[in-house]
Amino acid sequence: MSSNPTEPIGLIAGGGRFPLYFAAKAKSVGIPVVCVGIAGLGDPALKNFCSVYRHTNRISLGTILSTFRKHGVKRWTMAGKLHKHQFFHPWRWLHFLPDWRIVRLWYLRNRSDRRDDSLLLSVIREFEDEGMICTSALELCPELLVKRGILTKKQPSTRECRDIAFGWTMAKEMGRLDIGQSVMVKENAVLAVEAVEGTDPCIVRAGELCARSGFVVVKVAKPKQDRRFDVPTVGLQTIETMAKAGATVLAVEAGQTILLDDRDVIAAADRLGIAVVACDEAWAEAQRT
Repeated sequence: MSSNPTEPIGLIAGGGRFPLYFAAKAKSVGIPVVCVGIAGLGDPALKNFCSVYRHTNRISLGTILSTFRKHGVKRWTMAGKLHKHQFFHPWRWLHFLPDWRIVRLWYLRNRSDRRDDSLLLSVIREFEDEGMICTSALELCPELLVKRGILTKKQPSTRECRDIAFGWTMAKEMGRLDIGQSVMVKENAVLAVEAVEGTDPCIVRAGELCARSGFVVVKVAKPKQDRRFDVPTVGLQTIETMAKAGATVLAVEAGQTILLDDRDVIAAADRLGIAVVACDEAWAEAQRT
């Protein structure tokens, strides 16, 4: 964040509660937020915490840039979910009504590589060309990063710990390739790998493949995670989806994963009989020996 507390911060808001948490935290410390809610994803409640809130039903970099420029934004951040699978829908251009800048990014700058990091770094460069620097929302909200430990009353079994360790290696490799950050594991076999669909649909698919007979969800950061975007995030919806799919353990990377509404998440996991573990490489390695 800027050293000047009165300087506004720009916020591109996707779906979920993270943008709300960020905006509320900024307001509480006196930082004005200039927010643009993206293509039907931004929560209208953001207007309660932002000095400027603009909602757009299309994806337009020009609209965001002009809004930020008008209100003196020099630093900006992004928070919340973007549903990338919608970018591959046959009617996507009618749905999103992208401006020329988006079309140029998709068809010209990223024709040979449309992985998350490649696309988002291209967006960041567009803003840099306008003199606006991207920063991580976690600079203002470091308390959201989960600390190491078993967070629930339920402890993972010895077999589940081995599945966590196995899944850790697989998930890190998927992250290195910028495919996804989550894998679903049962008995040292990968049931499903997260890609453009996101974590929750991947959990549902894994449950269908093992007839809801119990499996482990492992979610990690990429080996070279850029915290300005795409930080692994779990919340109450993750736990509820796991319960419906028959998953029994959620393992996330300590110090690298956002845990939203942590008390509600842990209470729900305890009620539904799901173990939640925040671990690191050393913990995973110890389970392999």
